[in-house]
Amino acid sequence: MKKIFAFLFICLYTVIVYASSQVLQKVSIKNGDLQLVFDRDYDKKAIRYFPLANPPRKVFDIPHTILSKNVKGRLSSSKCKSIRVSQYKKNTVRVVIETTEPYKCRTYRPLVDSSIYCIPLPRYYNSSSKVSNKKSKKPLKHKKVSKAKKQKTNSYIIPTRYTKDLIVIDPGHGGHDSGAIGGGKMEKHLVLMIAKKVEKELKKLGYRVYLTRRKDVFLKLSQRTKVADRKKAKVFVSIHANSVPKKHSHLAHGIETYFLQKTRDAKSQRIAIRENAAVLKGAKSSLSKKVIIDSVLNGPKIVQSNKLAIDVQRHMMYYLKQHYRGVKNGGVRPAPFYVLVGASRPSILVEVGYISNPKERRRLFTSKYQDYIAKGIAKGIDSYLKNRKKELDL
Repeated sequence: MKKIFAFLFICLYTVIVYASSQVLQKVSIKNGDLQLVFDRDYDKKAIRYFPLANPPRKVFDIPHTILSKNVKGRLSSSKCKSIRVSQYKKNTVRVVIETTEPYKCRTYRPLVDSSIYCIPLPRYYNSSSKVSNKKSKKPLKHKKVSKAKKQKTNSYIIPTRYTKDLIVIDPGHGGHDSGAIGGGKMEKHLVLMIAKKVEKELKKLGYRVYLTRRKDVFLKLSQRTKVADRKKAKVFVSIHANSVPKKHSHLAHGIETYFLQKTRDAKSQRIAIRENAAVLKGAKSSLSKKVIIDSVLNGPKIVQSNKLAIDVQRHMMYYLKQHYRGVKNGGVRPAPFYVLVGASRPSILVEVGYISNPKERRRLFTSKYQDYIAKGIAKGIDSYLKNRKKELDL
């Protein structure tokens, strides 16, 4: 009788354990990341990660997880020596990434699907390191090495598929046009700092970048709107900071992204009027202003601009909310910003926050906060372009 009860207990325990376990259904390599797909939402904090040396390895233990029979135990990648997936314990899956050299990576969960876990792989794998180095240990003679050869030995290579894509970043205002002012801080200085950080992040991803201004200078409307077409850029992003009257300064805060379109929304119209004030100085007659307004309705890239705005807004919020509390998502909105008129490619305007709000202003003028905004903008652009290429079957 005791044996029967013991057997039934073991069966019941097994059923309970397996019923509460998630299933790792698929493991694949996509866009340079190792992608783990579970049958349900998982707890990212429960995944235990630790590095090992000799040889360098990254180990991920995923508790309360069962490995699907469809998942291969080994995956091949030109960026790693080996990638191994196994049922380490009855209820724990282990992933081991072995490389030739240690590397840093930040795991993440895609914004669109909380059942996926992504582990970035190293950007470069030196296959020559597999060859045993048993040659003479005599010191090498001094030789002149050409720049081309030096570049080949670099441990970091820019992804070739993006090296031809140009992004135009437009830091708003400049020169005599200070933009919004709050607490003695000027919008024109803030957006230039962020634009340069966006440039840096985009270059890390392999893009070429052109800034409409690198110094404290004012640009006319025609200079801003036509540069993206002249440079044959993939997208045009104008960076600004928001503001409200002093009596509302403590209430209004948050990040918003706009794309070009007429709207009846009062808030969007109010912000557009303020941002348009400077660029419309060159359009003195009511006729020239009407031409600018009417051209908004003929924008050939409104749908794509909307998609770009969604990706950029989503990624900015993702990075900021991981490190700061109370960051408000102002959303994606249509608005008739004249700085976006004329560009025949996807174009958006990002309001990175309210310079009039004391708390948000303090954050905006810190390097770390700017870093996360810049990373969000860059990753959003990257995500949009990747999705666009899939749509076009490129």
